[in-house]
Amino acid sequence: MRRFVIGSARNLIESSRQKYQFERSILSSSYRFLSSSPAADSPSSSSSSSSTMAHPVSLNTINPKVIECEYAVRGEIVTLAQKLQEEIQTKPDAHPFEEILYCNIGNPQSLGQQPITFFREVLALCDHPAILDKSETQGLFSADSIERAWQILDQIPGRATGAYSHSQGIKGLRDTIAAGIEARDGFPADPNDIFLTDGASPAVHMMMQLLIRSEKDGILCPIPQYPLYSASIALHGGTLVPYYLDEATGWGLEVSELKKQLETSRSKGITVRALVVINPGNPTGQVLAEENQKAIVEFCKQEGLVLLADEVYQENVYVPEKKFHSFKKVSRSMGYGEKDIALVSFQSVSKGYYGECGKRGGYMEVTGFGADVREQIYKVASVNLCSNISGQILSSLVMSPPKVGDESYESYNAERDGILSSLARRAKTLEDAFNKLEGVTCNKAEGAMYLFPRIDLPEKAIKAAEAAKKAPDAYYCQRLLTATGIVFVPGSGFGQVPGTWHFRCTILPQEEKIPAIVTRLTDFHKSFMDEFRG
Repeated sequence: MRRFVIGSARNLIESSRQKYQFERSILSSSYRFLSSSPAADSPSSSSSSSSTMAHPVSLNTINPKVIECEYAVRGEIVTLAQKLQEEIQTKPDAHPFEEILYCNIGNPQSLGQQPITFFREVLALCDHPAILDKSETQGLFSADSIERAWQILDQIPGRATGAYSHSQGIKGLRDTIAAGIEARDGFPADPNDIFLTDGASPAVHMMMQLLIRSEKDGILCPIPQYPLYSASIALHGGTLVPYYLDEATGWGLEVSELKKQLETSRSKGITVRALVVINPGNPTGQVLAEENQKAIVEFCKQEGLVLLADEVYQENVYVPEKKFHSFKKVSRSMGYGEKDIALVSFQSVSKGYYGECGKRGGYMEVTGFGADVREQIYKVASVNLCSNISGQILSSLVMSPPKVGDESYESYNAERDGILSSLARRAKTLEDAFNKLEGVTCNKAEGAMYLFPRIDLPEKAIKAAEAAKKAPDAYYCQRLLTATGIVFVPGSGFGQVPGTWHFRCTILPQEEKIPAIVTRLTDFHKSFMDEFRG
């Protein structure tokens, strides 16, 4: 036995010695290779070149696609607003207003909207399951939130919300979401078609990454559009093919316009891969009629386009004459199945009545793609490991809220209806206020969270904007901000018919603050128009 141990030790020492010699020879050759370069031969040339060398990262050396991409809702106006807010905090009387009113982005809870109690109870219990067994929990949490938390924890491997999940999302949560889609649409949904993501934005990026091969690939996008689309197309090196919504018909989407832009781009050698439709609209707030949707589905089928349906505002419909219909429901009701049309639907926990932007939850439902392409989508999803678990849980809750008979149903219903009815009132108040301003016209807000008024600016104001090297609507928004503290986003950040000017305003400030916004805006607008009149 002793001989065996000594022999083994000798072999180990010999093996280590050979390994050391091998590594040394590799390092030696690497050194000789590096030393053979002219720069390494002369220490003085090396030091002099390093002293004059430009910084390794500059605007000239970074990816030009990053420079090309823009995201207006967090752009220059918002940067200025944040600077003014800091000044107010250090010196409260620094400006003629006490606070900055952020009407630039769909971020409801930052403006005072309260989260849905049932959703937060379930999240809290899932994140700290140790309290599920405590007697006090029964008095603090509703029975159905406790039951739902147990159900969800049983679906999570190890019952650990801090662990990675399957790259598409936790299977049990995808089952719940699929059941919710089926209940909404009346057509089957497959949990394997669902990819849970950190909000809808990463899902959009994933599809752009999949579809865009070069600048010769185009994506049809509405104008005005949510800047996520122009930014993601730019980042992935594609071409945005614009189609214009018709402001005169309440931001209508005409198939004739789609055909015209498709033919124009094809004549320029662009291969159009997909059509983006935002319904309800952002920034325009329109809700598509079902017949219009059928015509869009038919267009995509005939032209061989992937239909990218942004449906994150599906709960935000404020007019009784309109109803949300998912594009999947519309296409299935036309008799079109998996083999007939490629369709990707996006949903998010950030919008609706829930407004859980910071929780970063969402999903895409991918239908009409072959198994080989689906494998590639899964591969891209797996590079990011998985989306966050709180967002995954919220996505399942949004698609499966409390039902009649559940302890939380009445309070949940009251919270949801209270938020949605208040949003409808705020939209109407702001719409009426805009339409009373000189030179401003505003279409009805049928859905979503925004108004997109058109403003006809005096020629002197346009010239002043040119002198300041700004788009006229950006100039107006900056002047509005510095005078009132109200943050709007210039329409030029969303795209608009050339020669027209707009701004986007959210309807999200709390209802008691809306009258003050209207007063400040009205006074500023009159002063601005008087200054540049004639």
